[in-house]
Amino acid sequence: MSGIYIHIPFCKKACHYCNFHFSTSLMLKDEMVDAICKEITLRHEYLKEKTVHSIYFGGGTPSLLDQKDMSKIMEHLSTYYHWAKDAEITLEANPDDLNKDKIQMLKNQGINRLSIGVQSFFDTDLLWMNRAHHSQEALQSIQLAQDFGIHNITIDLIYGSPTTTMLMWEENVAKALSLKIPHISSYCLTVEDKTALHHHVKIGKSPEPDPEKSNQQFAHLIDTLVNSGYDHYEISNFGIPGHHAVHNTNYWKGVPYLGLGPSAHSYDGNSRSWNLAHNKKYIDLIQAGNLPLETEILHQRERYNEYIMTGLRTMWGVSAPKIRDIGPEYFQYFSDLISDQIQNGMISQVDDTYTLTQAGKFYADRVAMELFWVEE
Repeated sequence: MSGIYIHIPFCKKACHYCNFHFSTSLMLKDEMVDAICKEITLRHEYLKEKTVHSIYFGGGTPSLLDQKDMSKIMEHLSTYYHWAKDAEITLEANPDDLNKDKIQMLKNQGINRLSIGVQSFFDTDLLWMNRAHHSQEALQSIQLAQDFGIHNITIDLIYGSPTTTMLMWEENVAKALSLKIPHISSYCLTVEDKTALHHHVKIGKSPEPDPEKSNQQFAHLIDTLVNSGYDHYEISNFGIPGHHAVHNTNYWKGVPYLGLGPSAHSYDGNSRSWNLAHNKKYIDLIQAGNLPLETEILHQRERYNEYIMTGLRTMWGVSAPKIRDIGPEYFQYFSDLISDQIQNGMISQVDDTYTLTQAGKFYADRVAMELFWVEE
């Protein structure tokens, strides 16, 4: 199995909390699409497996692409790859972009899964986040996609915002369930460096997120969705059986993928590479026939730490045999540390598999870091 990720680095507005690579100017959109297509050609040998099981358009806001853009990218991909019959082809979309014509165009281009950036069904939250859409557009976009036969939908929801009361959060979750959305990705609001939110907190314009409120909203999310039949298969992701995100699941399980576009990452099993996060420089280098990327070879320590970080975030956890495969000294190191995490109630062990407990899910990153191999 293998996958392809395509980063579309453009947005209409800059959300206050977002630290992904993007530009609010669309001046370079045509050149960017051409450069991505040329990168497909330059890197077509990166994936040994030419049958892809997932294609993921992320960003940024890929729903800003028009039919000409989509056709060009998909045609270039099909020159070097073919997709499995059940391939999942996802596009991230903002609700305000999803009208009838856009949804029909995306279907015609092979998109069979939409990731809709709802974030909240309340205008108070959306205004505070500086989102480009309003709550009614969020509802309409989901219903419109379903009317056009796209039922494989995931939405993003953000909890922990200063404007989101517990009652509002409960209504957000209830609204998502009432719309029969098979997959929900939900993220805790965090203050990232070099974002508008970071600046607002620094100058006192916005308060720091309240960890206690965030934990209460996360707990409500878990309880409600699990009791409604969703698998909590990754810390931030919930899906009814059969609707786990293929692309993201493969990432957490270490399946190779090719990343295209500025700031996109790639993984081939032995190394990771990442493209330059600068639109103009990326375009110029690609057009000159050069790859704008850096590469890191994953040695035993990196492979171990990465497996612990990604594996523990999932319901499949980490397994003793896979850690032994990395190296017997790494399994001994893990064994020396894991007992404390089990005794503290953070980790559960069943046979040779270790997963986060319900309590451990609230401290996933910290637990993983305490198990990392750290050079003295």
